[in-house]
Amino acid sequence: MERNLTMMTDLYELTMSQVYYSQHKTEEVAVFDAFFRTNPFEKGYGVMGGLSNIINFIKNAHFNKEDIDYLRSTGLFKEDFLDYLKNFKFTGSIYAIPDGTPVFANEPLVTVKAPIIEAQIIETILLSYLNAGICYTTAAKRVVEAAGNIPVMEFGARRALGPETAVDASMCAIIGGCSATSNVLAGKEKNINISGTFAHSYVTSYPTEYDAFKAYADTYPDNCILLVDTYDVLKSGVPNAIKIAQYLRSKGYELKGIRIDSGDLAYLSREAKRMFVEAGFPDVKICLSNGLNERTIRSLKEQGAVIDSIGLGDNIVLPDHARVGCVYKLGAMYLDSKYVSKIKASNDEIKAITPGYKKVYRFYDNNTGYALGDVVALYDENIPKNKFTLIDPSNETNTLTIKNYRIRQLQETIFEDGELVYNDPSILEKKDYCTREMDTLYPEVKREEKPHKYYVDLTRKLLKLKKELIRLAKEQKVEYDIDKTLGKRL
Repeated sequence: MERNLTMMTDLYELTMSQVYYSQHKTEEVAVFDAFFRTNPFEKGYGVMGGLSNIINFIKNAHFNKEDIDYLRSTGLFKEDFLDYLKNFKFTGSIYAIPDGTPVFANEPLVTVKAPIIEAQIIETILLSYLNAGICYTTAAKRVVEAAGNIPVMEFGARRALGPETAVDASMCAIIGGCSATSNVLAGKEKNINISGTFAHSYVTSYPTEYDAFKAYADTYPDNCILLVDTYDVLKSGVPNAIKIAQYLRSKGYELKGIRIDSGDLAYLSREAKRMFVEAGFPDVKICLSNGLNERTIRSLKEQGAVIDSIGLGDNIVLPDHARVGCVYKLGAMYLDSKYVSKIKASNDEIKAITPGYKKVYRFYDNNTGYALGDVVALYDENIPKNKFTLIDPSNETNTLTIKNYRIRQLQETIFEDGELVYNDPSILEKKDYCTREMDTLYPEVKREEKPHKYYVDLTRKLLKLKKELIRLAKEQKVEYDIDKTLGKRL
């Protein structure tokens, strides 16, 4: 039975909603932003992902009879609220940055404008999809960037934290630039290329390595790729692969390639290439795998490794520092026919949110095509088309005045008044789009070590609003503390 994912929400989303309903706040419209506070993997950028899953969830969000019965059994909810949930449907609007777009800390990735109960109930699953999608897409893109023109195949299904996660990771890996996946279900459901040959267990199941290779070559003569490190790459695997290459050629076929999955990959790949060239098979391709990441790929290239393709799993589905940390914060309420800005002013400065109903824009240099920076603005602000000053919100003296640019509003309308209005591109279209957008980033932003900080700034009007609301919030807190102290004294 297919799960109804509307119940995949934190309990407090529903208890808050019960209070909103009891207080007759069902019609009050709230504006929430989803964003991350630091770039994924402590690097220079992230890549947007997860939007397709969010769209599918929102289209089908509802509470069925079994859901209502379960909620009733908890004793936490009143019957009139449960009746409201029986007819639940998302009626609000969602604006989001498209999958495959380079994104950065503290800019709205997804904005939800909806009746506050609706906006609250969808929070948990929206963040879940967003955190996963950005994690996988960013990890894949970083590996692909390191590989350059070398195709990268995603082999991570067996390392994923569950089958649903594996399919999502494969989809995001393709958006991030991978050429294929080993995940057959992902290939079927997402219409993406699948790739794979055999495991070491296949080789050891035969009397000899040569027997295993020959059986595979007989079955797949026009697409034969041999795993050569089961016993010894240079003393056994490659010599047997050369014999198979000779055997296939005698039948009118050519050995397509080999894969090396252990050992000193730089040395072994160079030696394997030499042996194939000397044997008269210079076109045999070499695929390297074995826990590679962006660092080891760059190192292998520097060492002169022969790499025609890369197979990589762990470091896409379970990359190091795999925590994106997207949060979902209230920015404004629509009250008395106007948007009233809200703020969380925390003792922890990094957690003080930017208030308001906002939009985010990207500036591109007209001469080079490079992205100059992003600016977060209030929804009704007009951004000048000829000259603009970017202001670092953490240091107002750090400014950059830019000219000769084009502006792009990053978020697109996904849902409007409950109706899907966005034509979600195919995965391959997203892959091409991601490649084009990544090319707009300066190399210094993309580098692995100490990347250049990309500008994500606020307009003067929004920065002023944020400072004023923080000041008012802190004054309110001081008054509360004084009252509390006086109470104790009395």
